[in-house]
Amino acid sequence: MLGLLKKIVGDSNEREIKKLSKLVQRINLLEPDLEKLSDDQLRGKTFEFKERFTRGESLDDMLPEAFAVVREAGKRVLGKRHYDVQLMGGIVLHQGRIAEMRTGEGKTLVATLPSYLNALSGQGVHVITVNDYLARRDAEEMGQLHRFLGLEVGLNINGLSHGQKQGAYAADITYGTNNEFGFDFLRDNMALSADQMVQRPLNYCIIDEVDSILIDEARTPLIISGQAEKSTELYFRANIFVAGLRNEVDYTHDEKAKSVILTETGSKKAEKYFRITNLFDPENVLVNHHITQAMKAHVTMHRDKDYVVQGDEIIIVDEFTGRLMQGRRYSEGLHQAIEAKEGVRIQNESKTLATITLQNYFRGYNKLSGMTGTAKTEEEEFRSIYGMDVTTIPTNRPNLRDDKSDVIYKNIRGKFNAVVAEIVERHEKGQPVLVGTTSIEKSEYLSNLLKQSGISHQVLNAKQHEREAEIVSLAGQRGAVTIATNMAGRGTDIVLGEGVEGLGGLHIIGTERHESRRIDNQLRGRAGRQGDPGSTQFFLSLEDDLMRLFGSENIMNIMEKLGLEEDQPIQAGIVSKAIESAQKKVEGNNFDIRKHVLKYDDVMNQQRVVMYKQRREILDSADCSHVVQDMLNQLIDSIVDTYCAKDIVPEDWDLQGLHEYLEGRIVREGVITMEDLQKFATQEEISELLHELSDKEYAVREQLLGDGMREYEKVILLRAVDTKWIDHIDAMDQLRQGIHLRAYGQRDPLMDYKFEGFDMFEQMIHNIREEVVTYLFKSNVGGSYQAAPADPKMGLQMVEIGTSEDGQGKRNK
Repeated sequence: MLGLLKKIVGDSNEREIKKLSKLVQRINLLEPDLEKLSDDQLRGKTFEFKERFTRGESLDDMLPEAFAVVREAGKRVLGKRHYDVQLMGGIVLHQGRIAEMRTGEGKTLVATLPSYLNALSGQGVHVITVNDYLARRDAEEMGQLHRFLGLEVGLNINGLSHGQKQGAYAADITYGTNNEFGFDFLRDNMALSADQMVQRPLNYCIIDEVDSILIDEARTPLIISGQAEKSTELYFRANIFVAGLRNEVDYTHDEKAKSVILTETGSKKAEKYFRITNLFDPENVLVNHHITQAMKAHVTMHRDKDYVVQGDEIIIVDEFTGRLMQGRRYSEGLHQAIEAKEGVRIQNESKTLATITLQNYFRGYNKLSGMTGTAKTEEEEFRSIYGMDVTTIPTNRPNLRDDKSDVIYKNIRGKFNAVVAEIVERHEKGQPVLVGTTSIEKSEYLSNLLKQSGISHQVLNAKQHEREAEIVSLAGQRGAVTIATNMAGRGTDIVLGEGVEGLGGLHIIGTERHESRRIDNQLRGRAGRQGDPGSTQFFLSLEDDLMRLFGSENIMNIMEKLGLEEDQPIQAGIVSKAIESAQKKVEGNNFDIRKHVLKYDDVMNQQRVVMYKQRREILDSADCSHVVQDMLNQLIDSIVDTYCAKDIVPEDWDLQGLHEYLEGRIVREGVITMEDLQKFATQEEISELLHELSDKEYAVREQLLGDGMREYEKVILLRAVDTKWIDHIDAMDQLRQGIHLRAYGQRDPLMDYKFEGFDMFEQMIHNIREEVVTYLFKSNVGGSYQAAPADPKMGLQMVEIGTSEDGQGKRNK
């Protein structure tokens, strides 16, 4: 059955390649005529295409000509002619799909094709890369081609001024990083005037290393946060308490689930230490929470693996790329717990002002596409969450890389001794070697072993990330030995030095299998680019995390029966199958986690879409009086239902409460009396009176404020929407943190979250109406109102934050 499925999938990709080949032939037929054009005539094609688009011709119809023009410009400006397979990749990207292209196939050049074509619409194209270095490099290098053809190119990176950002987004094609685009989106939706916004509506996006951004960082909400004061004393006390606990006595640790739970003995110790009667009483929630986070900090979070200590700061290490995540902070107090553990200054917690997951940000584009060397293993996720399928593009030249079978050792020491011996052997003949490790700690451990063997080498991990491009570019030189964490210079080509091809090309050694097959494939992909020779091999041990937690016990039993020593490896199919099975288990689990996160964020996203749409309408409108009057009418209907409900006889109406409400929020004192209200016998009569009164009060207010009325309405609308929305985000976050406990009562936590979230949203809308009306009628603004220039921060001290690991991380900028 599996074989049949693979055959069907394989045939499907082959059929797709045949279709693409026909389109490529049409592009190739145009090349001779374009070669005859002068530079000015070639540039003139851009103006011609734009004219044709405004007359109704589609981008699909213009694709062959536009791609042929870009190819010709590439030859003239960059000295690079797009290969046929690069044209195929470009077509797939234009269609809003994912192009899987091997390392070294020139993905950066591929992106110039669909970005040029889609820029012709005038609606903007965003090209997303994984870091500022690559964004700047691509904008400069590929920008030459686009500028030659008469298009404007922008660069959106951290540290730009407001004006520079507006200029970058106004360009036809804008390069930048995923976080920067996401944060700009959030900031725009906190702006107090349209001229403070920088982004245009999200049109078309090309994501380089799409698996890294849409899969690995998919559990990473982007958050703009304000400081919230909180005492640090409890973090210190919880840290001291947890430091004295013993595993399997005071707590249990589930490595697979990465959870730590106090035993009954541990709970009693906690109650004694914190001088409380019952740790699980509602009033002790805060203490319990701090103990839990302190245990996570001590037991599940490891220095130089999950984070590094730099000066007085804890910096998170990205588990997928090995890069330092500057400014990111774990949420829910975990970061503070780690700070207490490491004895550095504990920073204050934050309050969320705006947030969105990368998944929902990128799903906001009209058309989304991406490219990577490793996407096929995650095609189900790309299709189900983003609606994008994956097309595997053939290599320009045959792949000569030799992927050798894994070798497995009894323990870690035996494995690393074998790795060093392998490096020494290949180094002696001059063959360059790139060694992949899974953590900073292991990269430094191997580095020490190589120093003892007298092998000169470079180490590329998060601590040397500034020299990443330089180190990687030299990794293919004769005799080079490079140790790298998962970052492995992704996005930078490793060019082979003189004479290296004859030595077998670059040799890759993997020292551990990653939880995701994609990460292993990325490491392998550093060798054998563009038809170069190369080889790869993984050295494993039964003590590796993946094998220990998810591998089969049968392998250990086999090694024990064979009586193998620590330096004797085995190479067997059973090993490879066990590893692949373990990886599939973890990948499936991670996919479930991301889907789970998305289901919850989708609830917030529906609300976010409504709020941001209404907010944008307010910003773009010169006259918001209809919005205010609508809010006023709905508020009156609501309070009449509250104080004079239809199912209650008039004698039991709360007219005193209604009168106090009206005088407190809508009418001036003395405008209406209790006697006036007592004259009416039906709800409709009272409702009619109050609508009439509110219209008169509105007219009085309009006369008082004069020309400033419209601007004043706009300001109070935005202030009410922003403050209530911020409070709502915080309340929804609080609800979500405890909602999983509903499962113990045989209830579906997600359904409860949806229903309660809806009720909270409705209440927020009511609160917004109430605040707008109160500010409109009761604020003391004098004879006339002239609005001061809008303050973009409205008194809020904002820090940008991005979270990772299922909402457990934040990025302060």
